[in-house]
Amino acid sequence: MIQINELRKVYRARGRAVTAVDGVDLSVREGEVYGVLGRSGAGKSTLLRCVNLLDRPDTGRIVVDGQDLLSLSGGELRAARQRIGMIHQHFGLLSSRTVAGNVAFPLEVMGVPRKERAGRVAELLDLVGLAEHAGAYPAQLSGGQKQRVGIARALAGRPKVLLSDEATSALDPETTASILELLRDLNRRLGLTILLITHEMDVVKRICDSAAIMRAGRIVESGPVRDLLLRPGSELARDLLPLPALDPAASGTTVVDVTFEGDSADRPFVSSLARTYSIDVNILGGAVEEIAGTRIGRLRIELPGDPDVNAAQLAHLREAGLAVEVRTPATPGASDTTGTSGTATTSTVGKEASLS
Repeated sequence: MIQINELRKVYRARGRAVTAVDGVDLSVREGEVYGVLGRSGAGKSTLLRCVNLLDRPDTGRIVVDGQDLLSLSGGELRAARQRIGMIHQHFGLLSSRTVAGNVAFPLEVMGVPRKERAGRVAELLDLVGLAEHAGAYPAQLSGGQKQRVGIARALAGRPKVLLSDEATSALDPETTASILELLRDLNRRLGLTILLITHEMDVVKRICDSAAIMRAGRIVESGPVRDLLLRPGSELARDLLPLPALDPAASGTTVVDVTFEGDSADRPFVSSLARTYSIDVNILGGAVEEIAGTRIGRLRIELPGDPDVNAAQLAHLREAGLAVEVRTPATPGASDTTGTSGTATTSTVGKEASLS
């Protein structure tokens, strides 16, 4: 649905050039919720604004629903933009218009007749749960209600793609959860493709099918959330499912990171391993989360003896469909790609995991 290739955007001011987006490739499948994570200044807002050409990139290619946006003329581009809705962090509502008036505004711009416009507004307000607030003004609404108006307005032109620019960062946790639930519901009911940017891991955990991590204008990691969490060295796995640091002084043991999901989350694989091989298994730490409706967890365990001695035990875990990564302690102060002290010496994921 959205295909971005070699996208680059440079801002120039006072003799300085700042590269906000630096050769980004991104592919968003039809009907999925795709999250782009990054800290402030990572370039994610610029990337999002390039998708509907609110910011025009210097180089690259942007294809949305089969149309190469950079090749379109003025009228063609305006028509294409009507199929791309956008919601904003600070709502962007017109204070002088009622809730219904705000939602009707893009329909007026499109030239939709008054009667048809009124019916569409009523339909949208019912969809976002604001039918009873049609006559209210933005100043009379809570933050969550304002964002619901923004979502209804973004859906006015029946878009196939919805862009979300930090839509929940100005909201409290309870309201954030309700807005994310609404976005996921709209994604499923309307078949919307949603591309959102965020700095909040909770957003990815709750609703994203795929994700990318952006840093200094570049995508450093991307793919389906499930695949990333099973991928050795994944930054997303490190942040969503953190594990304790390795002890650099430890030796003579095998430290293993085990990632599990779905049914395997309920299996007693640690006790099974201990019974089968009559060994003591030391649990160093772990984390389990409900991510996109599936329980996924990581566990760091310690086995007696070095990895060669424990080859059969490691095979036992892999045969159970678990993702297995053997760790070795690093020197004090060093860190690996997952953000924990130590390095991976063997990286093997369980069945069905992707290494792409």
